[in-house]
Amino acid sequence: MLRHHVATDLQCSITIEHLTASGQSPKRQLIRNAALTLGRNEFRELVLRVSDGKLPQSFVLRQIRVFTRFVRDGKSSIQLISENIQLLFANCPPEKLKMFMKTLLIKHKAAESVAEPITDRTRLLSCLPRSFETISPVQIRDVQQANEQQAKANSETPKKVKRCWNNSISGFSNYGQAKRKRSESSENCQTVDVKALKKPALTMPPRLKLSLEQSLILSAVMDRKNVFFTGTGKSYLLKKIVGSLPPESTYATASTGVAACHVGGTTLHSFAGIGSGKAPLDQCIGLANRPGVRQHWLSCQHLIIDEISMVEGEFFDKLEAVARAVRRREDPFGGIHLIISGDFLQLPPVMKTSEKTKFCFQAKSWKKCIQLNMELTEVRRQTEKTFISLLQAIRLGMCPEEVAHQLMKTATNKIEQDGILATRLCTHKDDVELTNVRRLQQLPGEIHTFEALDSDPVLVKTIDAHSPVAQFIQLKKGAQVMLTKNLDVSRGLVNGARGVVVGFQPEGKGMPNVRFLCGVTEVIKPECWIFKGRNGVLLSRKQLPLKLAWAISIHKSQGMSLDCVEISLARVFESGQAYVALSRARSLQGLRVMDFDPKVVRADPHVLQFYSRLRKQCLLAQGEHVTKNQPSSVL
Repeated sequence: MLRHHVATDLQCSITIEHLTASGQSPKRQLIRNAALTLGRNEFRELVLRVSDGKLPQSFVLRQIRVFTRFVRDGKSSIQLISENIQLLFANCPPEKLKMFMKTLLIKHKAAESVAEPITDRTRLLSCLPRSFETISPVQIRDVQQANEQQAKANSETPKKVKRCWNNSISGFSNYGQAKRKRSESSENCQTVDVKALKKPALTMPPRLKLSLEQSLILSAVMDRKNVFFTGTGKSYLLKKIVGSLPPESTYATASTGVAACHVGGTTLHSFAGIGSGKAPLDQCIGLANRPGVRQHWLSCQHLIIDEISMVEGEFFDKLEAVARAVRRREDPFGGIHLIISGDFLQLPPVMKTSEKTKFCFQAKSWKKCIQLNMELTEVRRQTEKTFISLLQAIRLGMCPEEVAHQLMKTATNKIEQDGILATRLCTHKDDVELTNVRRLQQLPGEIHTFEALDSDPVLVKTIDAHSPVAQFIQLKKGAQVMLTKNLDVSRGLVNGARGVVVGFQPEGKGMPNVRFLCGVTEVIKPECWIFKGRNGVLLSRKQLPLKLAWAISIHKSQGMSLDCVEISLARVFESGQAYVALSRARSLQGLRVMDFDPKVVRADPHVLQFYSRLRKQCLLAQGEHVTKNQPSSVL
């Protein structure tokens, strides 16, 4: 079993607080690099062992309260009620913390149903030697026992609790019991019967559903190898990688603001703090040494760069030199662990007409920085074999007669249905704006305007660059829209899902009612996006997860899967642009290609050569992995 699948141990920072009766913590101990392990002691009680590399401490988990509100930020806490001790976890890899806390809760709840509490007298009289044994992985029977115990607790007679007129206490939840303000008087409270909140049924801890290729890459990342990976399914893997690394020392970046929003980070240029990178090296080092910017470079242990194809090779070399200078280390990239993803067969760096395109893999420092190059080959967005093979040919810049014929045939596809029109993918963003504004104005009826709630109105331009939704969204009944966020994958409400506005709620702020192509009609409410601005400041935008969808640019469509799309490739001007556009579609049936010309299908020859070498390395790496994991033969 791979290290990152184990749910019984955790590496993080921990603060141990010994609380007084009033909730104060006069005694605190901070362990910045602690190893946590779940196990059982000599009495088979659940124990959390905390080790700082010297003398381990053990905490018996009898009566506990667990706080999991900020698990996504790598933070959580456990309160040992009878001992008046609080354990605060920070800088935990989010995915691992989630599995660890779920395992703890299931094991703790399951133990309540099968074991009698150990009395202090029994402990004193026991002659058992002290022991610690790591707990076994969660089994189905543990989940069943835990849920039986929880159902029993939910069905118990309602307890009498104090309810205050100013601030009612609703009972214990996952995030702990609400505290009554000190200013409230107990005279304003009355004792009433209230039912305990019913907690949702527990399930098995999540397992990473990764292919062999993805598992190889994740394993290499956890071994701190500098990796570059490309191909299909990279977005899913990137989220797993982000969730497997400690948040405080991990910086997620991307070449564009929208791509950075997808990984919950910032743009690479914003992180670097050296502007366009066109200035001389000494000047760039000076910019990177400014207060705030320098702190990023020094605290960064893991740097993630997504959509690397749009990062220029000279800029990558400049970053590598800046990293060594600021961090004062001669290791490649100043010793920063690099995780790089993207597809060089997609959109290339934006260059001036007179300049020659230089990809990152052509940078002088690329080979000394990247230890492992991998290509993912398992297609996830499309499921049709014919469409998959067609896209694979287009990706490599090939357009045989059969492929051209299939794409030309789509020009007659009737993909509009139930009032939902096809979204037109455009090569130029000006065409997108004009099309959407004009089509909205042509609709009859009243315009409904929705303004975003931004965390910092002064930084609207920065937020606009990162956010997939606009500050102002204007809609009418009949407006063609698409989702910009996954709301409910099981019902088809995913990023890129197409729909039409069928009305607005009569009450409140008049939220739009949208009928989607998947058959679901849903009232769309504001969602929140959080991303990092300059100097690591967290910014947010709360807005409807919608955008007008008569037209969308190819650049803005990256990361989306569109189920009803029309493409005009007549104005394609970059290598890989035709492939990016076509690969947004889920199927041939939901695609209409206008004025197709096989000449627009092209791939950069340098990129093709790079991928040819990469595939040979992948085959070699997979062969070594299989050999390594084969059991030794016994004579």
